[in-house]
Amino acid sequence: MQAKINKVELRNLKIDDYKELKKSMVESYPEMVGSYWREHHIEKLLSIFPEGQLVILVDGKVVGSALSLIVDESLVDKNHNYSDITGKYTFSTHNSKADVLYGIDVFIHPNYRGLRLGRRLYDARKELCEQLNLKAIVFAGRIPNYGQHADTLTPKNYIEKVKRKELHDPVLSFQLSNDFHVIRVMKNYLEGDTDSKEFAVLLEWNNIYYDESPKLINLEKSVIRLGLVQWQMRQLNNLEALFEQCEFFVDVVSGYGSDFALFPELFAAPLMADYNHLSEAEAIRELAKHSEPIRKRFQELAISYNINIITGSMPYLENGTLYNVGFLCKRDGTSEMYAKIHVTPNEVQHWGMTGGSQIRTFDTDCGKIGIMICYDVEFPELSRLMADEGMNILFVPFLTDTQNAYTRVKHCAQARAIENECYVAIAGCVGNLPKVNNMDIQYAQSAVFTPSDFAFPSNGIKAEATPNTEMTLIVDVDLDLLKELHEHGSVRILKDRRTDLYDIKKINP
Repeated sequence: MQAKINKVELRNLKIDDYKELKKSMVESYPEMVGSYWREHHIEKLLSIFPEGQLVILVDGKVVGSALSLIVDESLVDKNHNYSDITGKYTFSTHNSKADVLYGIDVFIHPNYRGLRLGRRLYDARKELCEQLNLKAIVFAGRIPNYGQHADTLTPKNYIEKVKRKELHDPVLSFQLSNDFHVIRVMKNYLEGDTDSKEFAVLLEWNNIYYDESPKLINLEKSVIRLGLVQWQMRQLNNLEALFEQCEFFVDVVSGYGSDFALFPELFAAPLMADYNHLSEAEAIRELAKHSEPIRKRFQELAISYNINIITGSMPYLENGTLYNVGFLCKRDGTSEMYAKIHVTPNEVQHWGMTGGSQIRTFDTDCGKIGIMICYDVEFPELSRLMADEGMNILFVPFLTDTQNAYTRVKHCAQARAIENECYVAIAGCVGNLPKVNNMDIQYAQSAVFTPSDFAFPSNGIKAEATPNTEMTLIVDVDLDLLKELHEHGSVRILKDRRTDLYDIKKINP
């Protein structure tokens, strides 16, 4: 990432965005001088189909856009060019009662490519297609590298080589990786596109949820995918080696479309090997110097891989006081810190750690979540306060040395899922660190736990990792099942509490 990014936002285009939109578009198409949308074009699009016009902003600046129309399938089926499909740029072809979402433009400013922002725009288009109950997304994509091979390859042969990854095309390769398939080659599609020799590839993405009998579609995301990292403690030469391993796992779980990645407690402990000649308290304070760079790197990964990352935990020094904290790095580029409230006797005795003082939940694009570090899950009051604030998923990064300690975490986490009618995800470290004092052995079996009722597994365990083996665990959880449980469960724990007799509340809200 070339520059620091504080916030990424995807939203609908507004006419006030036009100046920045134009500037980004001009810089995105330097080879096509003058090929940018005029203001009256944008005004027209916003008047006929505002929900179909999207922009990506980085720190408030428009850096990309996706524009679209709804057109009749018959227009797509017959040969057409860009002028035809846009009604000679009047957009008279738009028909809100038709069934195909046609993409007429998508671009990302050159300075912000490589962050998968274009993928976000396409994912938003797919979501819009499903919400509007449209049959498919169709568009004609340029093949800008074809001009380099036109003397030796036909467009058909060029496309086949791109499909087989023998050649790379910046547009077509990207579309194919986003689950679009080729319908046919279009000749004389976009006048002036010399790089593509005016050829284009008509591409399609089919909406598998399309229903010929239109009905209202739930606009809220119900099924959330969790990616848990069961982290192997291993010797790491430096911070870059840690980053490489972190990115590997983020890449893996995001590749499965996960909404969250959960790392374990104190997963960066291998870096303390360099300080093993110091006392345990001094060594962990040296490790704390890496916490801010680690947070920053996770923030970058959250943006690049379009995933919310719960960074497990790490030591953190603030005004000379040592805490055990982690960060929620959201895919919009923002981050928030959480702290372990209850520190163990070991953490106090060997490291001189202090417990945090804030109990809170976090708002995400997948609903409200809670995060507690290891020992905290053994105190039921914390999660009950979070449940009262609307928490649906509780994440628990942990680190346990023995099976006895793990059993406490596991069974307490299962209890929290049942009593708070929520999902609980736990992720821990495995393996040994013979060169790090006070971090010698680890035992873990990462898992996702559920409430106990008919809609959930009979043992309350949605999925479990293999014990003491480095791996990831990919799990889907359905928030709609929680809504049904709250109202119609066999028992309704949250509703049936005798608050006339007892209650809990925060002393320092």
